[in-house]
Amino acid sequence: MNLLFANDKRGQYPQSWYAATAEALPRFAPLKGAQKADVCVVGAGYTGLSAALHLAQAGRDVVLLDAQRVGFGASGRNGGQLGSGQRVDQDKLEKMLGIEHAKRLWDMGQDAKDLVKSLIAQHKIDCYLKPGVAWTASDQGDVADLHRYAAHLQDVYGYDQIETLDQAALQDVCPSPDYLGGVLDMGAAHLHPLRFALGLAAAARDAGVRIFENSAVHHIDEGAKAKVQTDAGHVMADHVILACNGYLGTLNRKVAARVMPINNFIAATEPLGDRIRDVLPRDVAVADSRFVVNYFRLSHDGRLLFGGGESYGYRFPSDIAAKVRAPMSVIFPQLSDVKIDYAWGGTLGITVKRMPYLARVGRNILSASGYSGHGVGNATQAGLLMARAIQGDGDGFDTMANVPAMPFPGGGALRTPLLIMAMTWYAMRDRLGV
Repeated sequence: MNLLFANDKRGQYPQSWYAATAEALPRFAPLKGAQKADVCVVGAGYTGLSAALHLAQAGRDVVLLDAQRVGFGASGRNGGQLGSGQRVDQDKLEKMLGIEHAKRLWDMGQDAKDLVKSLIAQHKIDCYLKPGVAWTASDQGDVADLHRYAAHLQDVYGYDQIETLDQAALQDVCPSPDYLGGVLDMGAAHLHPLRFALGLAAAARDAGVRIFENSAVHHIDEGAKAKVQTDAGHVMADHVILACNGYLGTLNRKVAARVMPINNFIAATEPLGDRIRDVLPRDVAVADSRFVVNYFRLSHDGRLLFGGGESYGYRFPSDIAAKVRAPMSVIFPQLSDVKIDYAWGGTLGITVKRMPYLARVGRNILSASGYSGHGVGNATQAGLLMARAIQGDGDGFDTMANVPAMPFPGGGALRTPLLIMAMTWYAMRDRLGV
């Protein structure tokens, strides 16, 4: 199944609240015939857009190809949360990699947030960037874990923008009867993800990047100059960047063995009006400690944007709104009667260890993907790291590439059913409160 086209119409953004509240760029023409470039970037999400922009600003001639439209994939559909650090907690990274490597990754996570914020400011991207992300828990053990982790960040990393919340304090942030406590990270942020992606695309275009949409890459011939082949043309390039994440397919089997595509779903309610005070009296984003994470925030027009609901299979469910309403009703039973105006799905990439997979997958081919739900910062930074690596500065790229990345058990044939089994088990644990 080709996930680029399995759930969406060719050349069209999904019918999401994001697409409804963003002004799409004029269409870029498909690639036809032969092109030459210093660098060919495959995939126009945050990773590819950031890589292309930074390379063009450094004077490189760049071609950027996307099978659909710029920002079409997870970059234009996600929850919009710009989190601190990495997807994996620092104490776990310390055990996995040692304290020095973990500290370097923490610093890179902070740099990723700063990079996103600086790109928004530099290119005047109107994407409603706002501070604050709360992490919440539904049992006392998870509350204690979150509080211990906040103390760890303060003591070991000197991070002073996070505070602990007991149940009463959390009710002032998110009055859900399901949550018993958590933490609030005011150094993290949230934004309109598609508007951010489109802003990066406009900046890349203005910097001289040649962007081609509706140009699916189906083969890459490696060599001193790589040949990147589409149905209607090809690009000869000194370097290639793979920035496809969950939509890579079989374009590179080494990456495909380590990055698993999964679907996730978001719904946008009708504007809540005065009911906002019963949901999020403070305009921060929220994510909870469940294995199948629920995440939500307010839109700039007063809607609740709620992400959640697991799906085991690559076809989107016929009723996405119902899929999302189920977990939303657990967190906010007071919204049982609220109307859902938009509901959409998207495909992201995860790894076994939930850390991004950055790798040199050919003599002149770099790849970055597998952000596991932490892509607003990670993906944008990964593009910059690959741009720097091509220019001879591979320090940051190598720091990420040196994180062990094991393949999914069973390879391409068995990874999906094994993941389904694992996700089903953990989802059941969430529902039973185990």
